[in-house]
Amino acid sequence: MSKSLKLIAGVTGMSDAESTGSLPARPEKPARKGSVEERMYHEIYDAIMEHRLPPRTKLTEHSLCEIYATARHTVRKVLSHLAADGMVDLEPNRGAFIASPSTDEAHDMFELRQMLERAVLEKLAGMPDVKTVIAPLRKMVASERQAFLTHDRPKWIRLSAEFHTALAELSGNALLVNMMRRLVSRTTLMIASVEAPGNNACSFDEHEEILDALEQGDAALAQSRMAHHLGACADRVQPDEPGNFDLRSVLGRST
Repeated sequence: MSKSLKLIAGVTGMSDAESTGSLPARPEKPARKGSVEERMYHEIYDAIMEHRLPPRTKLTEHSLCEIYATARHTVRKVLSHLAADGMVDLEPNRGAFIASPSTDEAHDMFELRQMLERAVLEKLAGMPDVKTVIAPLRKMVASERQAFLTHDRPKWIRLSAEFHTALAELSGNALLVNMMRRLVSRTTLMIASVEAPGNNACSFDEHEEILDALEQGDAALAQSRMAHHLGACADRVQPDEPGNFDLRSVLGRST
């Protein structure tokens, strides 16, 4: 079995875990008026995606219980859900850590993303109402551009990642969406956070060009632009060094 096929098997194996919890399957940002469980999940998810919690940060159950004034079983449920989404690695006898994929794993994940996103674009380009279908993504890219222009880097990072999951959602394939969400989450963790977007990987300009090709119904052009885009993302992969980090400096601040 090839590395990519093994990775597919690993990704699909997580789908059952995602469907068992009470948390929403898709990591969106709701109003912070829900349960402690929901708020904890979304705050940790956002902090990871926005690079406010670095890779290999340990998520200690005791600290999270104190930060959110909740029971240990609630913390464990949230950590399991984050692990199912690829954001957290659960290590036996050691605890939960912010995911830090190896360079080899990142290579395999980007290879798999190339295949999956190519298939998504082919399906979308063949839709007779593709212009209407991708209209919400135009608004997302506009928000991504605005976040960059207003120097809201955390929001820009999150929107850049969500663009790819949103594309997959338009395909109507729930399994594909789950796979893409996990892959996008883990690969986003690997992209160097010190580089400015500009015309580099995950830029709003490249996203706009992909949508332009889709609107023209040109699957080959859209795929070519996506391949270049993801290749640039892969070139920016820089694993972070592990280190100690104070969870209280980032989490639970909306309490």
